[in-house]
Amino acid sequence: MSLQSKVILACAVFLLSETLTGVDSGLMEAEPEVLPSFATPGKTYRVTTKDTVVLPCEVNNVGHFLLAWKRGIAILTAGSVKVSPDERFRLVDGYNLEIRDVQTQDAGDYVCQVATLQPLELTHTVEILVPPRIHQVPSGSQMEVKKGSSVTLECRAAGNPVPTITWTRKNNLLPSGEKSYEGAQLTLQHTSRHDAGAYQCTASNGVGQPATKEIQLNVQFPPEIDVEKSWVHTGEGNEAQLVCLVFAEPPAEVVWFKDTLRLASTERRIAEVRGSRNTLIIRKVQASDFGNYSCLADNIIGKTRQYLELSGRPNPAKFRSHTISRSRDSYNISWEVESFTPIEEFKLYFRKVPQGPNSQTSNGGGLFHYQHNNRRSQRRHDEDGQILAGYPGHHRGDWNDVILPAIPSGQYAQKMSYMIRGLEPAVQYEAMVQAKNRFGWNEMSEPFIFATKGNGGLESSPAVLSEPDVRDMGVKAYNGDASIFSSPVTLQTLTAALMLARWL
Repeated sequence: MSLQSKVILACAVFLLSETLTGVDSGLMEAEPEVLPSFATPGKTYRVTTKDTVVLPCEVNNVGHFLLAWKRGIAILTAGSVKVSPDERFRLVDGYNLEIRDVQTQDAGDYVCQVATLQPLELTHTVEILVPPRIHQVPSGSQMEVKKGSSVTLECRAAGNPVPTITWTRKNNLLPSGEKSYEGAQLTLQHTSRHDAGAYQCTASNGVGQPATKEIQLNVQFPPEIDVEKSWVHTGEGNEAQLVCLVFAEPPAEVVWFKDTLRLASTERRIAEVRGSRNTLIIRKVQASDFGNYSCLADNIIGKTRQYLELSGRPNPAKFRSHTISRSRDSYNISWEVESFTPIEEFKLYFRKVPQGPNSQTSNGGGLFHYQHNNRRSQRRHDEDGQILAGYPGHHRGDWNDVILPAIPSGQYAQKMSYMIRGLEPAVQYEAMVQAKNRFGWNEMSEPFIFATKGNGGLESSPAVLSEPDVRDMGVKAYNGDASIFSSPVTLQTLTAALMLARWL
């Protein structure tokens, strides 16, 4: 500070102190009857850093009294003299105090004082609004945790007002299923591989732009394997693919086995890896390639194995016929089997659907127990070679079977149909089918439920009619597999229609 500045500052301080203490008797004697008053009230100003704020100080009847700005014990201005050396402070438009390029240290109370015998004071408060700034805890942008353990992600932020912390997960929901979570800490319990990912901590307080930090969470876990198909059908000369989806952290090494033999890559057999997808490609399949395979995945945490079968046996049959027969005592059942190798024969099993509280239908062969009766076969044919059901000796719930030679078609999807006769009216039946080619019998199909028509409209009949049956009554149906009337039909109308159809 120059000598001249020091002299001005000393004079201003002396003049202000003399005025405030009332030592100058001449001034005391000249004090008017109407004292000064502030025309503007004190208030709080909220400003962001680097902004400019003007603190007003308008006084009525100021007369000869001296005005001063002070902050704490520091005097900023005295009269028209700026005492503070800070160039950011100045008086504008009378006695208003302007602060430019506001900084965080400028926060606090500013007092405009009139030097009367009892000093008058007007106080303005400056609050500095500070945009959020994140202090990431722990430091760094990556965290690692082992599967099954807990982890806490923490994010601290500074700013004014105090920022709100919100957690989100990049391109995914949080493990809790929520889109976001509010709080400085995010705790994940019993972590799994599905919890790994980029977690974003966002701090916002309405000042400036929100601040965001990202933490990459890596969950270390032993290999987990999903097989695309545990049973893969193919044929000689074709290409087959066995697929294991392997998830592991750290990444796992994957090897393939046939039975107990570790497989090496050859011209016909190639192991391919694309991300988590591990594929064993077998070209120009031979009969010796059929059998049991496994993929073994291994990393520093553990190892896992999954099994697959490559088979030339047919795929399970799929039924294609309607669930409601057009006849009261017969049913034309049809199905389709996919097989690269020609089908040699089919086995058709059927029975009445068991009734009663302890009865249950078959479940893909799980409850299926067909036993040939050595004393008497559970088969009987009519003169046309068609099977008859309900013959003497048939017991409710017993399975009937028929062996059908396949008709060569040269097609991958081989179709078959069969007319079952001698059925009972208004009864539900279930059927299952097996198919055989030169590599063996396939798995039993899923059970298929069908029903016969009733003798008349008043007796118990299936609740759902086939599309042809409904069409014959002049009622439109949405589809043939599970027909639903397009308009309400009363029981009387349906009964009359069924009786009319019977007589016609």
